[in-house]
Amino acid sequence: MNHVPSVNQLASPLVEYLVDHAAELRLAVLRQDNGVRIVDAGIRVAGGIEAGRRIAEICLGGLGRVTLVPAAAQAAWPWELSVSTAQPVLACLGSQYAGWSLSHGEGKGSFFALGSGPGRALAGKEELFGELAYRDRADSACLVLETDKIPPLPLLDKIAGQCDVSPDRLTLILTPTTSLAGSVQVVARVLEVALHKAHFLGFPLDHIVDGMGTAPVCPPSPDFLTAMGRTNDAILFGGRVQLFVAGEEAAAEALAQRMPSEASKDYGQPFAQVFKNAGHDFYKIDPLLFAPAQIIVTSLKTGRSFRAGQLNADLLERSFS
Repeated sequence: MNHVPSVNQLASPLVEYLVDHAAELRLAVLRQDNGVRIVDAGIRVAGGIEAGRRIAEICLGGLGRVTLVPAAAQAAWPWELSVSTAQPVLACLGSQYAGWSLSHGEGKGSFFALGSGPGRALAGKEELFGELAYRDRADSACLVLETDKIPPLPLLDKIAGQCDVSPDRLTLILTPTTSLAGSVQVVARVLEVALHKAHFLGFPLDHIVDGMGTAPVCPPSPDFLTAMGRTNDAILFGGRVQLFVAGEEAAAEALAQRMPSEASKDYGQPFAQVFKNAGHDFYKIDPLLFAPAQIIVTSLKTGRSFRAGQLNADLLERSFS
């Protein structure tokens, strides 16, 4: 690779557009006492689908496109998010993946959220960045947090320090799961979920050359567990991904067969019910469940494509309705 792109530099103009057009996107921009900029995308303001779409492109580090497209004519839920990127590993795992655990305090007043977006690649706190052999350098940083609370000032200072930027050059975008923007930016992770599953299965990441995915826009819910369940189900039962891979054809075929959500022992119920059955403990859920419903893996070496999984309209309807 001759030139490795900076996800923070590429995302920066997208962040500034979000801030400059906050009013029409139904967002609020707040400066904290330490200078950190907060973009509220659904806590005290309405936010919306277009805001969520743009936030998803920020999450991808400016390396991907997220568009609204009509679903098949017979689909009960007629709109889908389409995600594509020419740098799937860097965009999805190096930026979009919610892999940075951020916490402050204990007990009732504590704060916890998972950070996603390009700022992760500045801090490099996750082992994943060692595997990717990637570390970003930039003078501004942005993170997206799926939360309905503004993080405390000491945590904001800590994040800025670990990203090696001054606090006034740090932007945090807050997207509650129960909001329109929050639900959209999660569903837009359909390709990232496939990349993460491939990584979990031990498929060589440097063999993943290109990729695209779609998943239905889910209705939000004011109830957190329902909202979280629907965003997951949009991908588990309605997500479709195609990956274009280098390497041996047999490896491409094996990846396709092991990839879909239906390969998991926990498949078969809406995610909110699976989560409840696991005692509300994510770590008790079979990690193989987190995958798109349908996958096509195309071998660039031979031109053959391997298809597995299926869309599940019945489970999607149970979840969304």
